[in-house]
Amino acid sequence: MSRVCSVCGKGQTTGNNVSHSHRKTRRTFKANVQKVSFVKEGKVVNDYVCTRCLKSDKIERV
Repeated sequence: MSRVCSVCGKGQTTGNNVSHSHRKTRRTFKANVQKVSFVKEGKVVNDYVCTRCLKSDKIERV
């Protein structure tokens, strides 16, 4: 079960932790996704949607 937005496809990205001495180690940035009920192609679906898609009303919640 991957935490990826079912509307826009936003998911986990990678980057660096940077310390005060500027040493770099790899890290992940996880998308802010919520499990919501919404209408998709005429059917009610429970799936993950990112908060940006929720805020911009790209889906019709149930």
